[in-house]
Amino acid sequence: MALLIEGKKQIVAEVTEVASTAFAAVVADYQGLTVEQLTALRVEARKLGVATRVVRNTLAKRALQDTSFNILNDNLVGPTILAFSTSEDDMGAAARLFEEFAKTNKAFELKAAAFDGKLYQGEEISVIANLPNQEKALTMLASVLQAPISKLGRLLTALQEKNQAPEVTEATEA
Repeated sequence: MALLIEGKKQIVAEVTEVASTAFAAVVADYQGLTVEQLTALRVEARKLGVATRVVRNTLAKRALQDTSFNILNDNLVGPTILAFSTSEDDMGAAARLFEEFAKTNKAFELKAAAFDGKLYQGEEISVIANLPNQEKALTMLASVLQAPISKLGRLLTALQEKNQAPEVTEATEA
């Protein structure tokens, strides 16, 4: 069934709106997946706050034209699914979702990703997938800040124990 021009305009507007507020975008080839597999992917995406969309490549190119994700245009060939990380708390969510899904579904092929104006191809997508979410980043920061303080505490404890230890004196013979 052919889309009417109004339907096409609506799709482009929806994708443009999501892309304009997204932090990262990932493109993958979904050819060979079943409807159940795609549904499972979409359900997991909703849980993570990732916007996914299967859209015609020409419409996707138009939607991404005035966004920072227009660098993905050369990768929009064949059956394509787009994912956008929309949460500021987890900018790598879309890449992580697609990377995990690709591990269990061999027909799912990662094409490219865009983050911060840079294009990442195939295997390079793991760079974005490994970005920590906000909670993990704060935990890492806290451990870095805590390390010098704990070392100082251990040093002071060791000095205190050394100063409190009874001195061993040699017994003199009478």
